[in-house]
Amino acid sequence: MRASHRIRIGTSGWVYGPWHGPFYPRDLRRGGELEYLSQHLGSTEINASFYSLQRPEHYRRWAEQTPDDFLFAVKGSRFITHMKKLRDAEVPLANFFASGVLALGRKLGPLLWQLPPSLPFDADRLTTFFRLLPRSTGAAAELAARHDERLAGRALTETDTDQPMRHALEVRHPSFADPEPVELLREHDIGLVVADAAGDWPHLEDVTSDFVYLRFHGAEELYSSGYTPDDLDRWAKLIKAWHAGKSPRTSHTVAPPASESRGRDVYAYFDNDVKAYAPADALSLAERCT
Repeated sequence: MRASHRIRIGTSGWVYGPWHGPFYPRDLRRGGELEYLSQHLGSTEINASFYSLQRPEHYRRWAEQTPDDFLFAVKGSRFITHMKKLRDAEVPLANFFASGVLALGRKLGPLLWQLPPSLPFDADRLTTFFRLLPRSTGAAAELAARHDERLAGRALTETDTDQPMRHALEVRHPSFADPEPVELLREHDIGLVVADAAGDWPHLEDVTSDFVYLRFHGAEELYSSGYTPDDLDRWAKLIKAWHAGKSPRTSHTVAPPASESRGRDVYAYFDNDVKAYAPADALSLAERCT
């Protein structure tokens, strides 16, 4: 296993009122949350990018507030996933990447594409979308240059570093719990998100790329319940296996196992934010994975 393979554990977003007191100091200045979180965890998801196109200065500011080895996962636009439902996505993708994503530089981690629960598996639709996704920051810059007039005067279409880009897909329709979607993601080198969501959405643990991406939405209740020590012990054991390059069969795998490798990067984010469980659970899991 190469030393470069990392386990990065964090939270889904960082600005939540209930976290002040249980996690953030009560007297923490407004806007200081990301800097504080980045001193305790190695990564976080950017959620604002899901709801609206951000600006380059937002991404630059987030990068400046975090240590050199910090990494951001960036959540793809819901306009693409929920409104366009992945169809006719070239210009929306260009707008998304032109909105400032590339300003993160070497702190840019995987791109997360979260599908709505109403969207079933459609091989042709997914294949068309996957072929549009840039696989490097250089390719993303080229795509960003094709943005439309909505980004005029506020677009970032250049990158200082040409590095690989990874993409992960979070599925929420039961039709994805089948070997065919797993094999399609493997064919296109797209990570299948391991989503623990209190049984509301498919929980799949098949490895489909050279990295694994996990999202913890709540053990028993979406967004509102935490994880017990036994829960975290089990997840740590599985994460360590994936990190070591193994592809264990579990009760949540539906396809033949992926080929074992020398090692994998693992990204895990806690989204059970309502009662400030997310940062506590992230810290506890990170301690178990060291």
